[in-house]
Amino acid sequence: MYNPQYKRVILKLSGEALAGDKGYGIEHSVITSIARQVVEVTRQGVEIAIVVGGGNIWRGVSGSAKGMDRATADYMGMLATVINSLAMQDALENEGMVTRVMSAIEMKEVAEPYIRRRAIRHLEKGRVVIFAAGTGNPYFSTDTTAALRSAEIEAEVILMAKKVDGVYDSDPLKNPEAVKFSRLDYIDVIKRGLGVMDSTAASLCMDNNIPIIVFDLTQEGNILKAVLGEDIGTYVGR
Repeated sequence: MYNPQYKRVILKLSGEALAGDKGYGIEHSVITSIARQVVEVTRQGVEIAIVVGGGNIWRGVSGSAKGMDRATADYMGMLATVINSLAMQDALENEGMVTRVMSAIEMKEVAEPYIRRRAIRHLEKGRVVIFAAGTGNPYFSTDTTAALRSAEIEAEVILMAKKVDGVYDSDPLKNPEAVKFSRLDYIDVIKRGLGVMDSTAASLCMDNNIPIIVFDLTQEGNILKAVLGEDIGTYVGR
């Protein structure tokens, strides 16, 4: 039995992470690995909620850039997050985890409506809660959803699972000389546009003092390491 540093967390998964090397759709091996790691974390007594993006299926900003109405494109993106959330639910339940998908857009046949007190109660009962459909509003990203839901359910940290092992001063995939940060202040992220999350989400985290840990999802076991407070990735906070 480990000694977790955090007792209630939000895990933010990008849609692209679920696609693995394919770049599109859902890679079974990836989502299964994530599910196993989440189950391992819950066994340490940690309450975990998940926010999943939809970029592996549809990105609202991309649709808008091609002439589509921005609100319509964003609603399509919200539906993409529901698809990913249901896939994540299935993977978790295959690992024996009791899970609830809560949607910001009402679709009672496939998900519960998001109700803050109900979400907290699910977590207290040891269930994994997956927040789908973003905030239910266009023009807001799933990063903002993660920040908002963290504040609402009083999560102690946001775990930002990426395909890179932290935050760099430039794109490490394009610049081999890129420098990795071990620790950053919120205001540095906002002023320098470092790509941890969008400015709305970062401001919300700063205003509510919600720390962010950016780490590499592709290394199995990293979710547990982040929860245990091990020095992996980049810590954003005060």
